[in-house]
Order: sequence, then structure tokens, then C-alpha cells
Amino acid sequence: MKRMKAVVLAAVLGGALAACAPIIRSHGYTPDDTLLADIAAGQDTRSSVAQKIGRPVTASAFDDDGWYYVSSTVRHYMWYAPEVTDRRIVAVRFDENDMVADVKTYGIEDGRIINLATGTTPTHGRELTIIQQVLGNFGRITGEDLVGQQ
Repeated sequence: MKRMKAVVLAAVLGGALAACAPIIRSHGYTPDDTLLADIAAGQDTRSSVAQKIGRPVTASAFDDDGWYYVSSTVRHYMWYAPEVTDRRIVAVRFDENDMVADVKTYGIEDGRIINLATGTTPTHGRELTIIQQVLGNFGRITGEDLVGQQ
């Protein structure tokens, strides 16, 4: 009976410890350096890049001069916010003849943190006080506006 309790206790403790292990998730795709070494600026075209490393999920939004391959590794640990532990971006830029102009690789160390959800939208112009807003409406409102007649 003691042996059974010890086995159950060991199983429960093992499960508890396993539940505390971080979960690592990988997202996206970036070609490795050996594949990128096969791409030569001025020699490869858009179609040859697609054959060598595949088409990207993301391309330039405003002009069609670049392809971007993005991958990241995120660590989820218990109730803490997910943490990006690795990020890699491969940017392939094309010239006007669809030839490769250059290939650059960026890592997480090259990035910067941008707060996208600030909760406020910046506006341009003057900020008026409540008194300025109320007094500014005198002369604009007519009697018809108050009564609702047209």
C-alpha cells in the first residue's frame, strides 16, 4: 500500500512539474542560409527565387519591389504573457526588371518595440476647453434648431 501511494505521489508531482514546462511555438518560414547563398543579385529573377526558396506570404504593400519571409519563436510559460525569443526576417528586393537587387537578413536584435495599441488616436488642430466649445456654438444655433422645425 505504501508503494502504491509513493507511485501515485510521484506521478502527481511529475505531472505538476511537466505542466510548468514552457511551451515553445514556431510561426512562419524563413529559408536557411545555405538556400539564401544560392540567390545572386543581378542574376536571379522573381521566378528563380520562387523556385529556389518558395514564394513568401508577405510582399511589399505599396510597391511590388520586395518579398519578405518572416519567422518567429514564441515562448509561453504558465500565465505570463508570451515572449518572442527569436525573430528572423529575410528581405529580397527586386529592381524594375524583376532581377534580385539584394537579399538582407534581420534578426530580433535589429528590431525595435512599437506599441500598436495605445488606446488613443492622435488628432491635429487645437484642443478646446469646455467653455470654449460652449461659447463657440453661440450664434450657430438658431431657434429652428431648438424647436426642430424646418
